[in-house]
Amino acid sequence: MRALGWKQVEIINSDLGSSAAMASARREGFERVISSVALGEVGMVGSREVSRLSRTDKDWCRLLEVCQIFGTLLADEQQIYDLNYLDDQLVLGIKGTLSVVELKVLRQRLQAGQSSKARRGELFKRLPVGYALDPAGKVVLHPDRRVCEAIQLVFVKFRERWSVRQTFQWFRDHDVELPANPIQGTCLVWKIPSQSLVRDILRNPFYAGAYVWGRRPIATLLVEGRLEKGQGAVRRAEECRVFIRDHHVGYMTGPPTKRTNE
Repeated sequence: MRALGWKQVEIINSDLGSSAAMASARREGFERVISSVALGEVGMVGSREVSRLSRTDKDWCRLLEVCQIFGTLLADEQQIYDLNYLDDQLVLGIKGTLSVVELKVLRQRLQAGQSSKARRGELFKRLPVGYALDPAGKVVLHPDRRVCEAIQLVFVKFRERWSVRQTFQWFRDHDVELPANPIQGTCLVWKIPSQSLVRDILRNPFYAGAYVWGRRPIATLLVEGRLEKGQGAVRRAEECRVFIRDHHVGYMTGPPTKRTNE
């Protein structure tokens, strides 16, 4: 941009590294560009790749419209475009469409690969506490015996009390710590459990030796004129998109025979 003679160049890269999916956060950088153009403060908008601007058809058409109204140029690595000329409008329209299609194709391929891996029972974003992967990539019990005994103790106490709350209360009353996955990092942390931690352990079918994927289906909703994705209610293991019984060694042989009371 400076080589073209522009002295005041502002770099906006706050959207870099953010997902282009509908569920991603609002594009603050893109909104800032649109606002600056609408205020007549921008002479030219430059991007190394058009796909960095045209993540969706709606955003791309909106940018072209605003730039055309306020006489703002657009530029990429190959050319500078003036939207007052029909030829430049056609070229940018084609480039934007191709970029959007390319992003959608890449997303579909990634999702197809993820789904295929899940159907084989090999997709793990983070293993539940008490499990680890051996050198061959197989799910095994955690090599730390203390971790295994702590998880096993949760099921033992639950079968004594048949209540999530009473099980949680026993750990609180006796100051017994349980291992948990940290928010950041990979090393387990030991802490007095919360009721939600105990409940999650008892309700996770992974501890029964079953592999499930898609326990919380994703639903697309229209919220204040924007498409947003949200997670639905937790499904039963048998109703998930992928359910593989006896996938690995479990901490319990099967579901409890009594109902749980919270």
